This record gives sequence, structure tokens and C-alpha cells, in this order.
Amino acid sequence: MSPGPPKVSVAQTLADKIVALKPGSLPATTTRKCEDLLIDVVGLCVTARNEDYVKSALGGCDDDGACTAIGHARTLTAVGAAFVNGTAAHGEDFDDTFEGGPVHAGAVIVPAVLAACERHNPDGRMALIGIAVGTEVLCRLSLVVPKAVHKAGFHPTAIFGAMGAAAGVGAALGLDAKQIVDALGIAGSMAGGIIEYLAEGAWTKRLHAGWAAQSGLRAALLARSGFVGPRTVFEGVHGLFQGFAHTTQGDYAALTGDFGTRWVTDTLAFKPYPCGTMAQPYIDCARRLGARVKPEDVRESCARWPKARCIACGSRWPPSSVRRTAMPRNSRCRICSRPASFMAASVFLPSPRARSATRACSRWRRR
Repeated sequence: MSPGPPKVSVAQTLADKIVALKPGSLPATTTRKCEDLLIDVVGLCVTARNEDYVKSALGGCDDDGACTAIGHARTLTAVGAAFVNGTAAHGEDFDDTFEGGPVHAGAVIVPAVLAACERHNPDGRMALIGIAVGTEVLCRLSLVVPKAVHKAGFHPTAIFGAMGAAAGVGAALGLDAKQIVDALGIAGSMAGGIIEYLAEGAWTKRLHAGWAAQSGLRAALLARSGFVGPRTVFEGVHGLFQGFAHTTQGDYAALTGDFGTRWVTDTLAFKPYPCGTMAQPYIDCARRLGARVKPEDVRESCARWPKARCIACGSRWPPSSVRRTAMPRNSRCRICSRPASFMAASVFLPSPRARSATRACSRWRRR
């Protein structure tokens, strides 16, 4: 016989800890990290403003309002701005990473909180609390059942991002504990994001951060107006983890245990190269090799590659919009001295001979 719902749910425990946080209570290291996240996201949005997928995201919005689409003259509603800015911030794969997930928090949380505060509560202190809370919730959720969401075929940033954005916006707007529980419960029905973009290089990974940002913002606004969500959204038999990780068994203490006293947000990393973090060490190695060897002299290169990372790597020469996550492509670019910056989808190498040589570097060993 089923034991029934718990007396106090995971979301209720989390909400109580969120509302206990007050402006000025954040550690100095966490404050600096959140400020860095803000600067990073704004810079990414400005840099990506003329990319085709950003233009499409902006063009697909028919809800003009008073909120800023960063880098654009046109203004949108709060949810529209959160969507466009989140899509732009994540689109070039240059945003921050929490390696415990891995998940990308800044591209979801900062756009959601900025839009919410610009429209509803222009208080910088509360915006800072919102960014910290949202980032912390998103990152800690990825530790409950590590890697399970990705293995099930979903993008963790998209799934946990909606929840983190709901919590962050709720904190920034001063929602009470009951409203935050409802916001989380509502966001659970808005979360989504499959990883089929790996197949042919579709643009959908890029919008996952923006969609999560607008979903969390919408959930918080609904909760503030009295809409009710399930309080067992995380651990319930039909809850978030059952739906996206196919289990209700997880380390929920990783989410709530020392929330507000220890900040995993402090461990967020900023990328030196615009590509998936799993490729970064190999690019460093390729840079060193590139200083000693000529591309045309390379016939083959071999690298040990963790099997668990292969799903994010994709094929040896993958479609355009997922090449940034592909280690073979990125390391070859560095051997051939291409700048590690925002690059066009097609990779141009110094000569046909060099391109042929680097295409031959295709034996990637799994361990």
C-alpha cells in the first residue's frame, strides 16, 4: 500500500529556506559570482544579437512590452524578454557551467530575474537574491539524481532551469513560502527539453535556456496571483524526477540539506572557449600541440574519451549547431590555429591539405 504524500514536501522545505534569505545576507564570494554571472550574460546577449537564431527568436515574439531585449531597440513583455535573452545567452555555448550537473545557470536565471525585476520590482538587492537563489536551486537539482535526466534523453538545463527560474523570480519578487511552493509546482508542468538536436544540428538547444527562463517567470507570476501547484512536484509518484529521470529515489538532501549556508553557486566556472566544457581540456592540449606541429603533418590523433561524455559529443564531424559540443572538431580547430572565439558554423582551415589532415584525426577511444 502506498504510504501517501509526505507531511512536509521537498518543495516546502526548500521554500522555507528561500524565504529566510534576506538582502545583504549573501556571502561576499556568492555576491561576486552572481555579479559576474550578470556581466557574463549581458555580454553574451550583446555579442549574439545579430545571430540568425536570435533574430528568429525575436521575430517569433508578438508580445511587445516594456522590458529589455538586450542589444535590441525593440522591447517586449517580461516573459518575451526572458525568452529572447535566455536564448541569446546560451546560443553560442559560451555561458557558465556547473560541472556537478553539468548545467548552465546564468543563461536561464539572469534573464528571468532581470525581466521580472524590470517589470515588477526594480530593486537591485532583490534581483541579487533572486539570481543567487535561482542559480543555487538549478545547480543543486542536478545533484539529486546525477546524470539521470540527460541519460533519459532530456536537457538538464532546460528541465531544472524552469524550476530554478521559478524559485529565483519568486525570491526576487518577495513571494511567501506557500507561493514559492506553488511556483515550483506549476513550473514542473512547464519544464521540458529533449536532446534530439544532437541528431541533425537543430537550433532547439539554444532556446532551452530562454524557454526555461520564461516558464519559471510565468510560474512565479501565476503563483503570486493564487494559482495552486502540487507541493510534491519533486518527489511525487508523478513528479519531476519520475517524469524526467524515471525515478523518485534521489538525494533530496543535496537540494535542501544545507541550502542557504553553503553555496555551490561559488563553484560555477566560466569558459575560456565557446564550446562544451567536456572539450575544453582537449583544446588546451591541442593549443600546445599546435605550437609544435604543422596541421599538414598530422595524419591521425588519438584521445581517451569518457564513455559517459559520448552522448554530448555527437558524431565525429557533427552538424553545425552542435559542433560546439564536439571535442574532435574543436581540438582540430586549435591545432590549425583558428581563433577560439565566436566562429561560423562551417569551419575553415588553412588549406585543403590541412583540412584533409585534420579530418583524418577521427579515432577517439572510449574508456
